[in-house]
Amino acid sequence: MQRLNKFIASSGIASRRKADELIENEKVTVNGKIITELGFQVSAKDKVMVEGKLIKPLKLEYYRFYKPAGYITTADDEKGRKTIYDVIPPELKKLKPVGRLDKDSTGLIIMTNDGDLINDMTHPSIKVPKIYNVTVNGKVTPEDGEKMHNGIEIESDTGEIKTAFAEIFPIEISQKESIMRVTLHQGINRQIRKMFAKLGFEVISLKRIQHATITLEGLKKGQIKIMKPKQVKELKTFLNRIKKGDQC
Repeated sequence: MQRLNKFIASSGIASRRKADELIENEKVTVNGKIITELGFQVSAKDKVMVEGKLIKPLKLEYYRFYKPAGYITTADDEKGRKTIYDVIPPELKKLKPVGRLDKDSTGLIIMTNDGDLINDMTHPSIKVPKIYNVTVNGKVTPEDGEKMHNGIEIESDTGEIKTAFAEIFPIEISQKESIMRVTLHQGINRQIRKMFAKLGFEVISLKRIQHATITLEGLKKGQIKIMKPKQVKELKTFLNRIKKGDQC
């Protein structure tokens, strides 16, 4: 037996929070009866329908993908640009990306059909760390790092001014360019590029090397690999700890 909202989420049609809304709005029936109780329990033998359509749990899949430069993180593009779905195998095109990387950036993208996981890893209230290797032109100083730590105002895609934060760790600094490890806990589009631009730097390269507990290790550009059960378990344990307030 499992909770109805979890059963709906496991079908891939909605996250668990969205499933709660469907239940509350009387869009869900179990064995022909409308159910509005969020904690209602169902079994594999029950006939669950959402908005008149019979649903069944999906086999949840989790992959690591090394996005190359030149591809946007979306399924379709009205401008006809190349997308990550031009790279991944056709049988995996049902999977969705966890977050995005802009066209010029490279690195790790988790691909899955687990709506709950996507919601947990991208929801603004859950501060999931994302780690990048970033190269910019010019010499980044400790004062610049302090400004990024304390917050820099940048403009979002909607024109809203937001305070963006980042933690930077220098790897190699010279007068001509600086290579750094950058950690974010926010999800503002092109956040790193915009923050460095405010400080007078241009990003030369940007690669995501880690998202929560999942790393890019062992992947080549354009390659996609299934995640091991241990990796999935560690990721979900980590997310649960963050949701409980343990930011370790």
